[in-house]
Amino acid sequence: MLLKDKVAVITGGAGINGLGFATARMMAAQGAQVVIMDLERADPASAAARLGAGHLGLVGDVTDKAACEAAAEQVLKAFGRIDILVNNAGITQPVKTLDITGADYERILDVNLRGTLYMSQAVLPAMRQQKSGSIVCISSVSAQRGGGIFGGPHYSAAKAGVLGLARAMAREFGIEGIRVNCITPGLIETDITQGKLSPERKKEIEDTIPLARLGCAKDVAGACVFLGSDLAAYCTGVTLDVNGGMLIH
Repeated sequence: MLLKDKVAVITGGAGINGLGFATARMMAAQGAQVVIMDLERADPASAAARLGAGHLGLVGDVTDKAACEAAAEQVLKAFGRIDILVNNAGITQPVKTLDITGADYERILDVNLRGTLYMSQAVLPAMRQQKSGSIVCISSVSAQRGGGIFGGPHYSAAKAGVLGLARAMAREFGIEGIRVNCITPGLIETDITQGKLSPERKKEIEDTIPLARLGCAKDVAGACVFLGSDLAAYCTGVTLDVNGGMLIH
């Protein structure tokens, strides 16, 4: 198993049809002890219970620095170490540039970018002490191509910020045995996209993708497992596209 005896923390992982839970399930199948951190209304404890015994669900808001630190402390108390962090928590909003309000901008950047920073800061001291660790940050193809189908310009900006933050952390912490990498998913079928594309529009999009289909959550989960595992021991500062060829650059 690729992640035997590893402890993996996944933010925003309680949505059963989302990228985070697919990653949690695949990491658990590969031997990891998984911690799902999400908002109270998402019921992370129930999500963790679906994985079987030995996993943990924690309530926490990634935009709250103290909550991130408390979550890291709870993980260390339960398992004694933190090997993998998947910064998956994120939100989107499909609005145009001139319609973005200050509150919109703050909300999107708070969860997607500030949350990535705060949660990384929370686990880095433990990883430093271990002299090992892997942080996987979920960005988006919209950060690379400038806009997406379900995200506005502020979402693209936030996810581009995630790319820059991850690369800077990779450069800073590599000497301490900590790897930091990004995944840039394309259009993935999750609850966010459910019912929002007509069959005709979906077919139009699929026709522009070399692999001729939309992605599914396990496509992204597989990339997370790879980057979290020792198979990627010499990978840091990487941006791994999981988009079916939607953007080739």
